[in-house]
Amino acid sequence: MARTGVQYEDVQGAIDTLQARGEAPSVQKIREVLGTGSFTTISEHLREWRMRREANRELSAPLAMPEPVMRLAESLWDNAQQAAEEALARYREQADQQVAEARAAMQEAQRQVEDAGQREAALAAHLAGTEQRLEQRSAALARVESERDQWQERARQFEERLARTLQQLDKLHKESEQQIQAHQQALADRDAQQLARLNQEEQRHEAAEARLMSLLDEARQERVSAEKRYAASLAQLEKRQESMQRQLHEAQAALTREEKQHREVQWARSRAEERIDTLRHEQSLLQARIDDQKRHIEEQAARLRTLDAELMRRTWEQGEISPEARRAANQPLTKEGARTEPSESVR
Repeated sequence: MARTGVQYEDVQGAIDTLQARGEAPSVQKIREVLGTGSFTTISEHLREWRMRREANRELSAPLAMPEPVMRLAESLWDNAQQAAEEALARYREQADQQVAEARAAMQEAQRQVEDAGQREAALAAHLAGTEQRLEQRSAALARVESERDQWQERARQFEERLARTLQQLDKLHKESEQQIQAHQQALADRDAQQLARLNQEEQRHEAAEARLMSLLDEARQERVSAEKRYAASLAQLEKRQESMQRQLHEAQAALTREEKQHREVQWARSRAEERIDTLRHEQSLLQARIDDQKRHIEEQAARLRTLDAELMRRTWEQGEISPEARRAANQPLTKEGARTEPSESVR
């Protein structure tokens, strides 16, 4: 019994169309005209059409076909139908095998797609963790740079304080030298005045030796007192000089401490710069790893697209028919019992 779908009337209409074109009807050509239908259904309708055509010929013929010829034709037709059915069975078996292989390939492709999705999710999670670590390293780098700026500001302040201290030391040295020179000049001026007075007194009072002696005594006493005052003033200056020397030593000690702090600042600054360089190198390494992960994800995506294309191609190919089955189905039986070659090549 014919399958539902393509009806006998559809096959008869396709046969009429082929005969109008001057072409012999065959299963392949009828299917090309209809655009649908299985070969078994079309073959059964074609056989029914031929049986009806033969019956009409027997009714209209003046003489009946000899019975041996009829038996031979029926035998040949049955043999041809059996060969066609065997070919169709082989085709079905091959088609079922191809469908099974395509399904297995589709399941394998789906499994690969799922594996690729899991790997992509894992890579995305790893990439997110890497980006988070990169942000943390960037924040640490920003903090280190801020600390470096603070150390640089402290170093600048220390340098300014050192410059001011050196200026104060120079000023103290200059003041001390000026005071010593002024004191020495005052002593020299006083000695010159005393000598001038003595000369004047000697010239003015050469005759008055007693007064001169007294004047000399006074001068001597004055000189002694002046020497005492000079000694006291000198001692005071020496004490002041010692105090200034002590202040100078303290300033030098402070300068030494400032220089030590400055060296520590410079060392901390160099350490901070080395740490910044290390963090920058680690940042570049992390960026390179991120680029590798992105490139790997792109390769996985390209592989997924290739698998999808292969799956679609195999799904499309599972509906194809083998050339042997089409060739066997396209060889109708003639009245003389011989097979005819198909007029068109099977696609």
